[in-house]
Amino acid sequence: MNPSHLKTPSGKLRARGAGVPFVGSPGRHNAITDVDGVEVGYCTLIKGDGPLVVGVGPVRTGVTAIFPRGRRAPNSAVFAGYFSMSGNGEMTGAAFIEERGQFDGPLTITNTHSCGLTRDVTARWLHTQLGVSAKNDQPFWLPVAAETYDGSLSDINGHHVKPEHVIAAFENARGGPIEEGSVGGGTGMRCYEFKAGSGTASRLVSYLDVEYCVGAFVQANFGKRHLLHIAGVPVGVQIPVGGAAETAAPEQGSIIIVVATDAPMLPHQLRRVARRSAFGIARSGGTAANESGDLMLAFSTANVGAVNSHRGVRQVEALGEEALSAFYEATIEAVDEAIMNSLFANETMVGRDGFTAPGLPIPRVREILRRHGRLVDGSG
Repeated sequence: MNPSHLKTPSGKLRARGAGVPFVGSPGRHNAITDVDGVEVGYCTLIKGDGPLVVGVGPVRTGVTAIFPRGRRAPNSAVFAGYFSMSGNGEMTGAAFIEERGQFDGPLTITNTHSCGLTRDVTARWLHTQLGVSAKNDQPFWLPVAAETYDGSLSDINGHHVKPEHVIAAFENARGGPIEEGSVGGGTGMRCYEFKAGSGTASRLVSYLDVEYCVGAFVQANFGKRHLLHIAGVPVGVQIPVGGAAETAAPEQGSIIIVVATDAPMLPHQLRRVARRSAFGIARSGGTAANESGDLMLAFSTANVGAVNSHRGVRQVEALGEEALSAFYEATIEAVDEAIMNSLFANETMVGRDGFTAPGLPIPRVREILRRHGRLVDGSG
């Protein structure tokens, strides 16, 4: 097994490294960056401890940037589809994706009160890098920016994400194995009342003797402890919440899912893929709670010439509908594993007012999985 399937670049244990069994065949790095051209960058902000002082801290936040075709082609468009499972959240540019079935430029993920800033900085950065002459359809950008709430751990009303942090995430973007856990926009997030944040995974799909890749990236910030299932085992009910610090704040929900593929798909097919990613949330116990914003985006890096043409007659390749079920399965599997990686590649974090988000107790989880015959031998 590729070492990057087991640990992150910094050595954090991923779910497979802890012995969690998964179905499906992952790509080279088991990451969204296995889709050729996709690059991911982070800027992580961690500062201060103790009581909340708005505008001062403590700060536990950041920015994630995803370039569908890499930094060398920052404005290259991709066909895309959008789905809202629960709308208590924000993803800018969604109306344009629904209308045109595409978007261009890097997409960003951050905290709830910085979503507008990352969107505006992206537009300004694209104009500075390229100028409006790079736009052959219209002389403005409608960037995709998404958010989840990190106010339980961070001074969210202090607006600590600044333009330079967005630019830093752009400059940090790269392919290959990427970090997970409390990095980038996922820095201050929780999932199933454990510390979570950024996670990724991928699956390979063969169709008509061609191998394609489906990659998923999540910013996970949803769920109650008792709902958590890992590899089909009801783990959460066996690790009850304890201590006032862990229960001080109610769930404020939300997950952002980005699915990428190199398979040629039309916008309506990508919208269907985005919808199926909701099953990846459900596999671990997510219910799209009232307080949750569960927003999904899927894009394809294929058809680069067609999607970037605005005039004339475009020649587009697309999978036949019979192929889609295999891609649905791959999406569900990759999203589920990405959520698990956001939990496993993490540790306890103390934030504002001493609020504690406990790290997943991996030895205890391994013992529970072992009792249920669901632990992979020779791991972790």
